[in-house]
Amino acid sequence: MKVSEDEKKQLSEAIDKMNEGLDAFIGFYNDSEEDKALIEFSDETIETIQLAIETYGKEEVTTKINTIIKEVLSFLPNKKG
Repeated sequence: MKVSEDEKKQLSEAIDKMNEGLDAFIGFYNDSEEDKALIEFSDETIETIQLAIETYGKEEVTTKINTIIKEVLSFLPNKKG
């Protein structure tokens, strides 16, 4: 393939930019972690949550679930010591 000096420079710059983009993606990949759920909900619970979200909205349901879980877990005995 024959190219002029200007075209060669443009190709070189394009390749450099592609390499920078590839390096960024490699960095994202290397920094990524597996997304693991803290708990596994049953299908029935998931359906109930989805229905609640449709009815009351995601923010309201999220707030309620977080409040309930904190209350329930606050009654667990302290395992330290």
